[in-house]
Amino acid sequence: MRFLELFFVISRSETQNQYKLRYKIMDLTGKVIAILPASSGVSQRTGNPWMSQDYVIEVPGQYPRKCLFRIFGEDRIKQFNIQMGEDITVQFDIDAHEFNGRWFNDIRAYNILRGAAVPPVAGTPEVSPFPPQQSANATSPFPPAQEPATEGATDDLPF
Repeated sequence: MRFLELFFVISRSETQNQYKLRYKIMDLTGKVIAILPASSGVSQRTGNPWMSQDYVIEVPGQYPRKCLFRIFGEDRIKQFNIQMGEDITVQFDIDAHEFNGRWFNDIRAYNILRGAAVPPVAGTPEVSPFPPQQSANATSPFPPAQEPATEGATDDLPF
């Protein structure tokens, strides 16, 4: 799971109060392993129809994890068009609600990204984007000592 924090500072003037807004982006990248049947109904409060569908994603790793997430709204379900076995990145919010004295978590997806690279499985070799560094003394974690400057050197450092 990846968390990205964005901070925005909004102020009316330099001398008045500043307001801070913090927004966290949570996402998971993995493969869709289950698509559950869609649920639908009519809201008792507003009388409007609603639809939601649950999906299960498996996040790779040494110990693969599974996460159930929900997409709410018929238009979003059709827009995202998630297929079985597809590699996706799910951006989501987590919220909890109470029902009959018990609490339940709700993971609602608000965006689906395709074409994002799935993190490699632990134990597989990773290719570093940086070339390996060559050092004179491979066993020492410190750079080699420099020779002291002579009296006639033009070193302008005070130490």
